[in-house]
Amino acid sequence: MDLDGRSVLVAGAGVTGKSVVPVLRELGAHVTVTDGNAERLAELAGLGAELVPGLTEPPPGTALVVTSPGWRPTSPLLVAAAEAGVEVIGDVELAWRVGQLRERPPSWLVITGTNGKTTTVGMLESILRAAGADAVACGNVGYAVLDAVRAGHAVLAVELSSFQLHWSSTLAPDASVVLNLAEDHIDWHGSMEEYAAAKGRAHTHSRVVVHNAEDDWSTRLAEEHAPRGARRVGFRLDTPSAGELGLVEDLLVDRAFVPDPATSAEELATLSDVRPAGPHNVANALAAAALARAHGAGPEAVLKGLREYQPAPHRASEVGEIDGVRYVDDSKATNPHAAAGSLRSHASVVWIAGGQLKGASIDELVASIAGRLRGVVLLGVDSPVIAAAVARHAPDVPVNSLRPGDDEPMTAAVSAASAMARPGDVVLLAPAAASLDMFPSYGARGDAFASAVRVLADGAAGAPNDGS
Repeated sequence: MDLDGRSVLVAGAGVTGKSVVPVLRELGAHVTVTDGNAERLAELAGLGAELVPGLTEPPPGTALVVTSPGWRPTSPLLVAAAEAGVEVIGDVELAWRVGQLRERPPSWLVITGTNGKTTTVGMLESILRAAGADAVACGNVGYAVLDAVRAGHAVLAVELSSFQLHWSSTLAPDASVVLNLAEDHIDWHGSMEEYAAAKGRAHTHSRVVVHNAEDDWSTRLAEEHAPRGARRVGFRLDTPSAGELGLVEDLLVDRAFVPDPATSAEELATLSDVRPAGPHNVANALAAAALARAHGAGPEAVLKGLREYQPAPHRASEVGEIDGVRYVDDSKATNPHAAAGSLRSHASVVWIAGGQLKGASIDELVASIAGRLRGVVLLGVDSPVIAAAVARHAPDVPVNSLRPGDDEPMTAAVSAASAMARPGDVVLLAPAAASLDMFPSYGARGDAFASAVRVLADGAAGAPNDGS
């Protein structure tokens, strides 16, 4: 990748632009940055790039376009680049190519899927470090993969979104996994098939292809996208076949990375070693273990890494218990598939849901968990869609739809859920939807939930005791 003296256009002046421009300058490129937001563009002043707002086609002589993953393929600038024969890549593809320039390129272990990516990449990082590797979690988790490459880490546990994978063409991980697939980001990709194809790019040049044997899409993408000669490894939540990882009673076991998969298995951990609890997180742990084992980590490192892993906030985090009712924050459940895994972890739930469904269907989720619902509290722009699904599939379950004008919607939601709950129930924030109609982020939504629970707990502590 010789960019010395060549012209490169960076599309987007946000986080990606700030990460990409210094690297391109180090490679000797003449860099132009464009963005529709002039204020954001101005933040890149002083980095040695020419700043031009609102370009709709590449300047003459442009050799390469590096785009922010948020820019859709239908953006006029990117369409014009493609029509002019100019290659368009993302920051992840750039990071891969920059890493290949090192004397010892880093090992990439790639994780994608609709749900569970961040938990799995955190588990993987913990296991790799327990094995003594210079490993770091990066990608779509706050630490840009390009920065991780520049820092010189030996092993990268990389979480990648479908947007990032769409713009990656030569990425060749040592091992990769598509954890699962369900409707999400259809508005960006245009169809479920295109969304799936983007996820499948994780496998296109991978040496070890890991798949969820209990997820049809994950299995299909492994079959369709694994390169010739790649090793295939499955995982499942029951007894594994040869070449798979799985469960035997309460044990996580490996029948893939052992001397004789046909006749032997190795114990990796127990269910009690997996946090947060729940079947979907056991699946995440098995996926992380498979990637780590593909890199050479021993079973003792898997055990130590899982035990030492600290779950990230807003992922099935219990924030309090009041009068025998537990309050759990899973604000990261931003689509129906993620919410399903969370809801199935509890027997009796008052469900707080709603936000932006992004076109995803909610009926299958509601039908599958109807028997677990004590009540439903809805907030956000698409709450009528969820309310209609509950009416169809769980007509006897009470629903409280909050008014759009409520000043403190999460406080109102927690109060309404508390009124429905009984001792032994879980009040679960698992919105099944994005947050941006009401909150700056899913994290802010989860923080609001935790704050509302604290207010409720303070009120309960100060309430008169009926027996006094």
